[in-house]
Amino acid sequence: MKTVTLTMAQALLQFLNNQYIEIDGTEHKMFKGVMGIFGHGNVTGLGQALEQYKDEITFIQGKNEQGMAHAAIAYAKQKNRLEMFACTSSIGPGALNMVTAAGVATVNRIPLLLLPGDVFASRQPDPVLQQVEYPLDYTVTANDAFKPVSKYWDRINRPEQLMTAALQAMRVLADPAETGAVTLCLPQDVQCEAYDYPAEFLAKRVHHIDRKPAAASAVARAAELIRGKKRPLIVCGGGVHYSLATEELRQFAEAFRIPVTETQAGKSAISWQHPLSFGGVGVTGTLAANRLAAEADLIIGVGTRMSDFSTASKTAFSREGVEFLNINVSGLDAYKLDGTYVTADAREALQAIAAELKAQGYASAYSPEELSDWKREWDGEVDRLYSIERADGLAQTRVLGEINGFLGERDVIVCAAGSLPGDLHRVWRTTQPKTYHMEYGFSCMGYEVAGAFGIKLAEPDREVYALVGDGSYLMLHSELVTSLQEGRKITIVLFDNHGFQCIHNLQRGHGSGSFGNEFRSRSEETAQLSGDYMPIDFAAHARSLGAKSYSARTVEELRDALEKAKGGQVTTLIDIKVLPGTNTDGYESWWHVGVAEVSEMDGVKRSYEELQAKLSTVPKW
Repeated sequence: MKTVTLTMAQALLQFLNNQYIEIDGTEHKMFKGVMGIFGHGNVTGLGQALEQYKDEITFIQGKNEQGMAHAAIAYAKQKNRLEMFACTSSIGPGALNMVTAAGVATVNRIPLLLLPGDVFASRQPDPVLQQVEYPLDYTVTANDAFKPVSKYWDRINRPEQLMTAALQAMRVLADPAETGAVTLCLPQDVQCEAYDYPAEFLAKRVHHIDRKPAAASAVARAAELIRGKKRPLIVCGGGVHYSLATEELRQFAEAFRIPVTETQAGKSAISWQHPLSFGGVGVTGTLAANRLAAEADLIIGVGTRMSDFSTASKTAFSREGVEFLNINVSGLDAYKLDGTYVTADAREALQAIAAELKAQGYASAYSPEELSDWKREWDGEVDRLYSIERADGLAQTRVLGEINGFLGERDVIVCAAGSLPGDLHRVWRTTQPKTYHMEYGFSCMGYEVAGAFGIKLAEPDREVYALVGDGSYLMLHSELVTSLQEGRKITIVLFDNHGFQCIHNLQRGHGSGSFGNEFRSRSEETAQLSGDYMPIDFAAHARSLGAKSYSARTVEELRDALEKAKGGQVTTLIDIKVLPGTNTDGYESWWHVGVAEVSEMDGVKRSYEELQAKLSTVPKW
């Protein structure tokens, strides 16, 4: 048997560099490269290997471990999970910074390979700098924190263990149903140890994504269920994108005249202009979608997790006797809401069920006129929101309307947290797939700037816009510098509304006052954060990092800034002051959040009573 003597770190990189994913006859190189921040836990092991192979493997220097991992997630998501970056960190705090990103990847079903450094497997020396000593179990290190948020976790305590662990990692990363964060903990001494690795381990390996067909019996059950329903409704999730099934979804909807609604991950699968497209559903849904949902007798979920936002905490689909048909490659998601399940690839399932329904001559009972009326009413509401004029400043929906009208059809927006996701889900108009990139499985503040950088790496010929609130920007913006370093221009559109206004709205909407959510100075009179708004110049901050920047206080200034940003060649930030509370809300939706059962505040007491009345109508499964 031919062998190659390499350090464990060198062998790992050679292995990763030879992994490919194949789907529908097309091969994709699995790993674009490695993002990393070096420290004493990885610089002399994996860092040495990356330097040795610098002409073969792309290395991108992160500025914050969480940020670079977010960028890797965004890259993989934009590439429909067929290409990715690995991320490496030192031990201790550097590694723990990636735990949040691991949660983002796993919740959103996005492949992410994490390679945190670890303590000495030899325990000589011991304890090392940044080592956590857990007296009840000395094998526990900081990296054990990754276990709850990883789909596969391993620690490579001997160099030969890499061979088993690496193959198991690929099994998860390439599996459409089981993918998520994979964590391979790399003790810093073992990274540097040599072993005679079999040449076969390092050779090219292709991981085939065999589309899981729908079982004939499942197709028959699904067709029978649909055939007995008059008002079905499709809920399109992210799995439609990952299955490359946007065309099949459109054809399915058209063939049987079934309206389509979208989750945050599914948005852009169908053009807003399509007569069967009714936009977001649930807590952040459109009025048309939520009214259709309330009247539907069957919900056809395609590639969706059916989270509380999509179901409006199980109240969106309120018709007596409503049933659920869940088409999902993941059994975990297919079994939700006590639905009829088709555990299969979305594209394969849609095609098979469509063939069965066509043979039976099925069509829904919706009339074209009825659906047209629903759609016309909502389109008019979006037009109204996009044209709001305020004498005292810019309304958030007006700003979104200006941006939406300015961007090209192939331009990509990214967002994750705050009040913006709700507005975007309702009012943002897309015509092309993969132009709406929302991380709303974890809704992780700080994802936006890093995510935009990752998308730009994946789509260098597109303009990429991070739509971010001031709260999220302050939380994590470090990869702005990385975008400058790598020459990958992104545009950061910063909505400055002086605080965490989304949660401020939620707080006040449930009987509390204004407390702890706005960026105000501490008042000498009240000793509370109730003074003036903090005078933060975000444009100046971006300039100090090397970016271009503009400030916009009027529609005219915004239009001018957008034009200049699009014509520029470097990362640009547009600082827009928007009026707090000018986001969308309502549209016959509801979200279940806890309310204090006892309180001295009358508003909270009323809110608790309202909650109990609402809960009496919510299904308990």
